[in-house]
Amino acid sequence: MKPIVKSGKLANVAYDIRGPVLEKARQMEDEGHKIIKLNIGNVAAFGLEPPDEIVQDMIRNLPSQVAAGYTDSKGLFAPRKAIVHYTQEKRIPGVTVDDVYLGNGASELIAMSLNALLNNGDEVLIPAPDYPLWTAVTGLSGGTPVHYMCDEQADWMPDVADIRRKVTANTRAIVVINPNNPTGALYPESVLLDIIEVARQHQLIVLVDEIYDKTLYDGNVHTSMASLADDVLFVTFNGLSKNYRACGYRAGWMVVSGEKRHAKDYIEGLNMLASLRLCANTPGQLAIQTALGGYQSIKDLVLPTGRLGRQRDLAHKLLTEIPGVTCVKPKAALYMFPRLDPKIYPIQDDQQFAYELLAEEKVLIVQGTGFNWTQPDHFRVVFLPNSDDLTDAIGRIARFLHHYAKRHH
Repeated sequence: MKPIVKSGKLANVAYDIRGPVLEKARQMEDEGHKIIKLNIGNVAAFGLEPPDEIVQDMIRNLPSQVAAGYTDSKGLFAPRKAIVHYTQEKRIPGVTVDDVYLGNGASELIAMSLNALLNNGDEVLIPAPDYPLWTAVTGLSGGTPVHYMCDEQADWMPDVADIRRKVTANTRAIVVINPNNPTGALYPESVLLDIIEVARQHQLIVLVDEIYDKTLYDGNVHTSMASLADDVLFVTFNGLSKNYRACGYRAGWMVVSGEKRHAKDYIEGLNMLASLRLCANTPGQLAIQTALGGYQSIKDLVLPTGRLGRQRDLAHKLLTEIPGVTCVKPKAALYMFPRLDPKIYPIQDDQQFAYELLAEEKVLIVQGTGFNWTQPDHFRVVFLPNSDDLTDAIGRIARFLHHYAKRHH
C-alpha cells in the first residue's frame, strides 16, 4: 500500500511529538526515571492553572444545550463579540464579529489560514528561529517556507533587510511571531512598521502570532501589529492557552483586519474551511468571554515578585553563569534560547547533544535546529518549572556541559 503522505512533507511537523530524543524520554519514564522537562510550554503540567472564574463558568455552562451542540462555523456570537472588544483595546481598526473566527486553539486556525492561501510553489517568509508549526503547515499546504533571519546581537529582532532580500514573485505572506517563541523577543513599533512597509510594497498578507501578548516582563508593552496600518491585510492569532493557562481547552481565535476589499477570494476560502470542520469545540468557546472580561491574573505572574517573573530571572542568571553560555534575556513569553560557544562546545549534531543530555542527566530540552535555526549552537528551555526544579535542572545542564567540554578538547 502506498503511503498517503510522503514522509518528507511531515519532516518538521512537530519537534515535540517525534524523534529519538522524545522516544528516549518516554522509554526512561516507563523505566521509572523522573525526567525534568524543559521542552514544552504545557503550563498545566507545571501547576499553573486557569483562573478559577473561567473553570467555574465552563462547569456551569457544560450541562447546557448550547455546550452540547454545534455552533456557527465561525463560533458563538458572545465570545466573538468579546474578541472584537479586545481588538478595540489593542487599537486594531475596523474589526466586526464577521472578521473573527474561533478555533480549536490557534494552531488549527494557523493551518486554516495557510491552507486557504497557498498553492503549490507559493512562498511564505517565516522567522528563523521559528515556532515550527508555521514551517510545517506551510509545507503541508503546498507552499515553500523561506526563513528570514532574526539577529541575536540585536535582541533577536527580525532582520528587515533579509526579509526584503528574500521576497520573490512567489511570496504570498510574512509571518511575524510577537512576542516570540522561542527567543522571548518583543518587537518595537519601529520594527513592525518596517515589516509592514515590505508587505505594503509587495502586497503581502501579514500573519501575526500574538499568543503571548500578555506574558510581558519588566513593564514592557505589546503593540498589536494590525493596529499600525489599515491598508495591509492582517490575520492575527491569539487564544487562551498561554495567557490564561488553558492549553487543553483548545480555545483560540483568528482576526482578519486591514485591507479586506482585495481579499474576497481568500476570505471565502477561510469561510469554506471553517464550515468544513463544522465548528470549534463549544465548551472552549464558552470560556473566552469570561477570560477576556475577567481579572487578568497573568499580570501578577509576570511581576518581578510573581512566579513567572522570578523563574525567568533565576533561569537567566543560572544559564549565563555557565562558562561559554550566553542568552538574551527574554522580554516576554515562557522561553529562553541560549547559545553555546562553539569554541568550548564543538557540537556537530544538536539533536544528539540533546539526546546525550537526556541520557546522562535526565533533563529534556529542544535542540535549536528544531526551530529551524541553521547552526547546532542553540537550544530552547522553558522556565515554567518551580524554582527548585529549575535550579536542579540547570545545575545538571552545567554539569553535563562541563563534562562535554572536557570530552571534546
